[in-house]
Amino acid sequence: MEAGEYRSMLLHMEWADSRTWGAILSMPDLGKDKWMRERLYHFHSTQWAYLQMFRGEAIRLTGFDALADLHAVGRWARQFYRELASFRDGLNEAALRQHLDFPFAAQIVERLGSAGPATIAEGIVQLALHTAHHRGQVVLRLRESGGEPPMTDFIAWVWMLRPAPQWGSLETV
Repeated sequence: MEAGEYRSMLLHMEWADSRTWGAILSMPDLGKDKWMRERLYHFHSTQWAYLQMFRGEAIRLTGFDALADLHAVGRWARQFYRELASFRDGLNEAALRQHLDFPFAAQIVERLGSAGPATIAEGIVQLALHTAHHRGQVVLRLRESGGEPPMTDFIAWVWMLRPAPQWGSLETV
């Protein structure tokens, strides 16, 4: 894949997350759902960790308890996408080929037996797939709670001419 395709993956990820957040925030009772908050925190903390690794920074995450409610998690997610934009927009072929350092490589070796080298390009694929996996869990919970999950398929985004994300009440954060 070329740099533009990786940028598209990240743009789609934001669009899909913004649609999912819109559906979640339209159901006030979900704000009391600790599982929902924990799952959203998990995949957004993973996003933050990858962005920091992409930028060669130490991983520093806001703790779960510091995000008092669902809206706080949403504001934190929105801030991630603001910071991701400069990384995403600066992607080029050389950056994609760079080695991605995992500060938790020893834990990976312990669990999997090895932790071979990975590139930033491979990290972007992992990030998009990991986010999509957990977004699926979240929208299942949304449906079980009586909500209507939004369409977030990549191909739907393409067919819709790649619309910009709509963060709704989180836009002003």
